[in-house]
Amino acid sequence: AFDKNAKIADKIENASVLFADIVGFTKITSTLDADTIVGALNALYSRIDERAKREGIEKIKTIGDSYMAASGLFGNEPAEKNALALVNFAHGMLQDIEDFNSTSNVKLLMRIGINSGNLIAGVIGKTKFVYDIWGDTVNVASRMESSGQSSRIHISESTMSLIKNSVSPVEVAEM
Repeated sequence: AFDKNAKIADKIENASVLFADIVGFTKITSTLDADTIVGALNALYSRIDERAKREGIEKIKTIGDSYMAASGLFGNEPAEKNALALVNFAHGMLQDIEDFNSTSNVKLLMRIGINSGNLIAGVIGKTKFVYDIWGDTVNVASRMESSGQSSRIHISESTMSLIKNSVSPVEVAEM
């Protein structure tokens, strides 16, 4: 049984964090009804959740129209492997949104940001327990997303240094 008074906190090294956000979502919400908006978000993020499960990526949470995920939170995989797994997941997310757009009346664009490094993880609260992550690694990942371009993956220098031997210059240019 889960002890709700137990403190769950970890310092995690070699993790990678992803933030994704739907571009112009606030404007979209002003033009569509609630059922359409929630249906579209649910369809897209359910597709991405399935990808995360298949690829061993940890979904942290959705925050409105934003999606937060990480790799390297559980286990002792090398930082390079964690970063590459999350970059590959991000490429899959872009494919998922392209597939979604091909069948949906609601057309969406997404920005994605990734950063790698150390972070703190834990469960907080007395009700509706939430596993969350904090630290500079998380903050930089968020900034990578918000300063990125639509339909692109914006990768920090720390993540790039981890994956540079695993991706071609052409793949880097496409991110």
